[in-house]
Amino acid sequence: MTDFKLTEAPKIVEPTIYELSSPGRTGVTYPDPDVPRAKLPDELLRKVIPLPELSEVDVIRHFVKLSTFNYSVDSGFYPLGSCTMKYNPKINEDTARLPGFANLHPLQPIETTQGALMLMYQLQEWLKEISGFDAITLQPAAGAHGEFVGVLVMRAYHRDRNDNKRTKMLIPDSAHGTNPATSAMSGLKVVQIPSDERGNVDLEALRAEADDTLVGMMLTNPNTLGLFDENVEEVCRIVHEAGGLMYGDGANMNALLGIAKMADLGFDVMHYNLHKTFSTPHGGGGPGSGPVVVTAELAQFLPAPIVAVVEEEADGLPPLYGLVDPSKTVGRVKAFNGHFGMFVRAFTYIAMHGPDGLRDISEYAVLNANYLLTRLRDAYHVPYDRICMHEFVAEGRWKDAPDIHALDVAKRLMDYGFHPPTNYFPLIVHEALMIEPTETENKGTLDAFVDAMLKIADEAHTSPNLLHEAPTRTPFGRLDEVKAAKELILCCWLPEDYGNQ
Repeated sequence: MTDFKLTEAPKIVEPTIYELSSPGRTGVTYPDPDVPRAKLPDELLRKVIPLPELSEVDVIRHFVKLSTFNYSVDSGFYPLGSCTMKYNPKINEDTARLPGFANLHPLQPIETTQGALMLMYQLQEWLKEISGFDAITLQPAAGAHGEFVGVLVMRAYHRDRNDNKRTKMLIPDSAHGTNPATSAMSGLKVVQIPSDERGNVDLEALRAEADDTLVGMMLTNPNTLGLFDENVEEVCRIVHEAGGLMYGDGANMNALLGIAKMADLGFDVMHYNLHKTFSTPHGGGGPGSGPVVVTAELAQFLPAPIVAVVEEEADGLPPLYGLVDPSKTVGRVKAFNGHFGMFVRAFTYIAMHGPDGLRDISEYAVLNANYLLTRLRDAYHVPYDRICMHEFVAEGRWKDAPDIHALDVAKRLMDYGFHPPTNYFPLIVHEALMIEPTETENKGTLDAFVDAMLKIADEAHTSPNLLHEAPTRTPFGRLDEVKAAKELILCCWLPEDYGNQ
């Protein structure tokens, strides 16, 4: 085990940019106007505009220094379970910034956007092939938005058949939290299905709820325990026999690329998270991308429009791409046709890897997760301890260290230079630590992470105050997160007399 030697860092009190201000300093000098000056209405003018006065170098150094306080995937390991925070290859950014893509406007004549439409069409074809489905929409802005669209499609399918008594959606207790939210937003009744002792859907509980009021079931597979449901085909059969549809939460597709197709398992609808599986940056507010794929019988209900070939290749001319509306569409769900920059990044990522490379992604993600699980299971209790997929869930608590919680483990990890894993999710694991290494981390990084986790497990028993006081080596110590969420301060500083000006 690595011999960690920690020294407490000095507390950093960074002045605000207003406090750095000095009267008369300026970062830019504007030339005299070459048009006559206009008289502005006095009643609309403030006597003083409370902006800081700084030179250019002051501003640059201030914000560069602040940026070093941030943790990013370019600077360190993100073991955030369920989030799939893997490294984003820079070639994705290069292609997204090509002028022909970056400078397009969605209202241009369609003849001038053929390159972009061809890219979107090819991405649609690849995403259908990877999942085994027949039709797709790229519109949804993120995973939860994709879930909402998928549920709307399922609901529209039943209503089109005049099967209006179907108002119930089944959600396993190991699902992503957005699943019940999107079902409820669609006006459906949500019924939770428990997990069995191996982390699978409880089949008896499922059979008890599978009746003629069933819209369907939303199943995250692999689930949020990081486990592939061993009975997934039987789950799909039970739901289908009751007349329901199976929704696949594809947020964890990073474990299945090139290995299993969700449509072949029995699913009818699924969303992708391009910003997870296909390496387009996410976090900090987005943007994300959540395309939805469906079987042929559901294609007519997808949001409009969808990119299609409107004129086939002929006489040596390339095909003409355009936008078409499904016959019974649920309507538009996003301005224009979604987050185009995310499509370019995902297209680049898939094209660079190819079929074999996509399978490698999942195989290494699963290998990395099981390596961590094997090395940590003796120090941390793993309630569903079997071969995992791309992530696993341990407990951040010990019977012989009752005052230690998962939050303490997470905060202490920051002292060792690692971003904490996901805490307190899924809810069916007490004091959950949800760990996902992704395929982009090498063995050296994983070993260093394990060493830190083992050291923290030892400290939990021998020096619990180290965990309670952590972090102590970060620019800021432990914050009151509840207070911060309830009492937002959106403006850090203004002159005291601002309100009188």
